[in-house]
Amino acid sequence: MFGIPGKQAVTMTPAAAKQISRLMQKGGHQGLRIGVKKGGCAGMEYTMDYVSDVSAMDEVVEQDGARILIAPMAQMFLFGTEIDYETSLLESGFKFRNPNVVDACGCGESIKFDEKLTQGQ
Repeated sequence: MFGIPGKQAVTMTPAAAKQISRLMQKGGHQGLRIGVKKGGCAGMEYTMDYVSDVSAMDEVVEQDGARILIAPMAQMFLFGTEIDYETSLLESGFKFRNPNVVDACGCGESIKFDEKLTQGQ
C-alpha cells in the first residue's frame, strides 16, 4: 500500500485508542474503518464506519486493543495522520491531525488536500 516499512500509516493517541477499543467491545465489531469522501464546503470529508469483516485491501493499524482499518482509496490521504479523541464541555469526538490537509472549513467537518493527492480522484 502507501506505507513506509516499520512505520504505521496512522497513529492513535491513548484517548483515541481507548475510545475505539470501547466502541469495538460494545458492538462486537472488528474495528473502525476510516476513509475520505467528496463533500463539504472544503471538498472532502472523513468517514468512519464500524467493521464486521476485515478486507484484505484494508491497511490495518492496531494499538492498545484498538483496530483502525484504512479504506484502500483513502490510504494516500491519511498517511501520517494522528487520530485523537477529545472531550470538552460542549462536545466530544475524534479529531484528525493530518499533515496532508492544506485547508479546512470553519466548522472543521470538511477538509481540502494538496491538489497533487486529489488528481485522479
